[in-house]
Amino acid sequence: MSRQRDVSGGGRAVEVGADRLARWFDRFAERNDGVRATTLTPTEVVVHGGDGTTATVGVPFAPLDVDGEQRREGLDVAALVEHISRPRRVGLLLVRLGGHSLGVAEGGSVVLSRTDRRLVHGRSAAGGWSQHRFARRREGQARQALRAAAEDVREVLVPRLGELDAVVLGGDRRALDELREDRRLAPVFAKAQPWVLDVGEPRRTVLDDAAERVRAVEIIVRDPA
Repeated sequence: MSRQRDVSGGGRAVEVGADRLARWFDRFAERNDGVRATTLTPTEVVVHGGDGTTATVGVPFAPLDVDGEQRREGLDVAALVEHISRPRRVGLLLVRLGGHSLGVAEGGSVVLSRTDRRLVHGRSAAGGWSQHRFARRREGQARQALRAAAEDVREVLVPRLGELDAVVLGGDRRALDELREDRRLAPVFAKAQPWVLDVGEPRRTVLDDAAERVRAVEIIVRDPA
């Protein structure tokens, strides 16, 4: 079943795997009075339905192999399907406060991983000095958890960067931004895709799911104005 979410400005985002992508666009044509045209650029593909509905894909692992901007009659997503279906070796880094799971994926499967969970207390409703002490302890726990994540990234991903086509991030953006400040990890973030996977608590099963999701595209569907 495809993941869906509402997007700002109206419309919805649908996550579609590589093996279902061509058929998804066929159904899009069936539902929206055909397809008038397909616009392709190295970073984006827009399919224009006959009724004015559009389906827009920000190309993952860009660039798409097209010269400049091309507008083609009818439905023409063969280049996109071929691009997303290519075998890639990808680094995964999933981080949330107190937990991380990272590794290397190939062909939708995790071939190397490391997962860790550290205790970080939730926020306290108490007031006064008790609240301040609790907040300081919580901050210390969070720092330790991020330090552990940074060490695992340094040990697992950094030595293998030369083997990776890209790195995909997931989880909490604030935690990822804090890791980004560690200069030792700069080569990892330099190779990261611009998007961040929305994932739950980083566990090995979540990492396995992320390995499959990197072989998918997110399609933004907007109805005619």
